Amino acid sequence: MDLDLVAQTLSELGEPSYRLNQVWKWTAEGATSYEEMTNLPLGLREALRERVPFSTLTVEHEARAGDGTIKVLMRTEDDRVLEAVLMRYRDGRRSLCVSSQSGCPLTCSFCATGQMKFGRNLSVWEILDQALYFRRIEQVDHCVFMGMGEPMMNLDNVLGACRRFPDIGITHRRTAISTVGWIPGIQKMTADPMPLRLALSLHAANPALRSQLMPVNDRYPLADVLRACEQFYERKRRMVFVEYVMLGGINDSVAQAKELAQVLDPKIYKVNLIPYNPTDAGMAGSSPKAIEAFRDELERRGIGATIRLTRGRDIAAACGQLAAGALTNEAAVALGAGSS
Repeated sequence: MDLDLVAQTLSELGEPSYRLNQVWKWTAEGATSYEEMTNLPLGLREALRERVPFSTLTVEHEARAGDGTIKVLMRTEDDRVLEAVLMRYRDGRRSLCVSSQSGCPLTCSFCATGQMKFGRNLSVWEILDQALYFRRIEQVDHCVFMGMGEPMMNLDNVLGACRRFPDIGITHRRTAISTVGWIPGIQKMTADPMPLRLALSLHAANPALRSQLMPVNDRYPLADVLRACEQFYERKRRMVFVEYVMLGGINDSVAQAKELAQVLDPKIYKVNLIPYNPTDAGMAGSSPKAIEAFRDELERRGIGATIRLTRGRDIAAACGQLAAGALTNEAAVALGAGSS
């Protein structure tokens, strides 16, 4: 919901300023339409329905995985596509993975989103509407900016959405912003007072290999990125999560685990090892045995490490698989069959 447009419309209708908070409170608590906002006059509800779309996004397709994960293909008013994911866990967590851009301009070689044509940054309201869509399904309590796009390249809008997340049940301490190492964004996030979590997509400690996998490393070398992350830790006193996608025969040897441990301070970093999820990049994932050996080597050297539980792989909703262009044909078939 575009609250700027709501505020403008309320002003034009001569409504008192407190009406905006009433509209937002209903929306944040999962209302599905203006009709449900019973403390607003009926005429005002009708005027809002006519003049302000209830969401800045339209839903084209919803896919549900066997593990309870839900992935949604959405489209903006100017025809940009994006995807968002709800992940359900047995311990009761309901975590969102949201997009900050339509597509991504940074072309990481292993990531499906990076192979899409880049669209544009998403607005505060387009980011927020991804979360609100799932809030209307059930209560949510965690969010990661690990969907489409590089959040640090759109950080003002990302932070704008984060400021409203507590109203829908997601505290700042349960919100993580992921980056490939976009230093200006890390520095701006460090200066912001919200106690958000920082996650760094690292994937190789060797500079040449990291540049091969992630061209952004040529612009912002890993050593400089790690210094920025350490400044974040010094200011926030919050550990930085390192995301490391396990690529078979590329970055998964015990020697590479040693190399990674050498550049990470165990007081500052914790590593999440991510089993590689299939895309069209032509790479293979590491074997479970290789992932466990990599983790064991990190832990032997004092670096905390976990192996991420993969969610939604059967609907291409797992890490690195979001590519709305690839889903469009599937969505068209499903919608044509009456799916929603």
